[in-house]
Amino acid sequence: MHVAIAGNIGSGKTTLTGLLAKHYKWKPQYEDVDDNPYLNDFYEDMQRWSFNLQIYFLNSRFSQIVEIHRSGEDVIQDRTIYEDAHIFAPNLHDMGLMSTRDFNNYLSLFNLMTTLVNPPDLLIYLRASVPTLVKQIQKRGRDYEKNIRLDYLQRLNERYEAWIEGYKLGNLLIIDVDNLDFADKPEDLRFIINKIDAQIHGLF
Repeated sequence: MHVAIAGNIGSGKTTLTGLLAKHYKWKPQYEDVDDNPYLNDFYEDMQRWSFNLQIYFLNSRFSQIVEIHRSGEDVIQDRTIYEDAHIFAPNLHDMGLMSTRDFNNYLSLFNLMTTLVNPPDLLIYLRASVPTLVKQIQKRGRDYEKNIRLDYLQRLNERYEAWIEGYKLGNLLIIDVDNLDFADKPEDLRFIINKIDAQIHGLF
């Protein structure tokens, strides 16, 4: 069983990954943020480091998926390999922060990698408005996220919605998190778990 959580920066992916892993006894696979050697540099100079960062994430996520399939365990993954290619990399390209040459090189590698792995059995998309994202980002207080612009988050949200609308790789569950506080309210977490249970029972 491979479940993955998708969503914009600050949507609650990591928190929900941990809570669901504990509830279902799934093995969590987290995004490689703390050990990422490019993240701080990227936020200081996006144009210089965008390609390096995206390649690092692509390699990291591909390695995760290979390990998930190899292990045979039930795994919940914080962010997918698809989000970088459909949302973050094209956004950087459109903003002029990644050259067309680098972007095409990146996409070629992504397309090859995704022929070698299976999509998740269930994709959970956390839909959040920009005010909710900003509140969550401020709450966790990461230094390198302090200067994220509102229009950047809005652009990413628009790309997420377009990607999700056309997602046909497998089962999809959309959760609107604007009015949920699953980190602190057990009833909100139970609401999500009930939705997941319904999806999982439909899978098997």
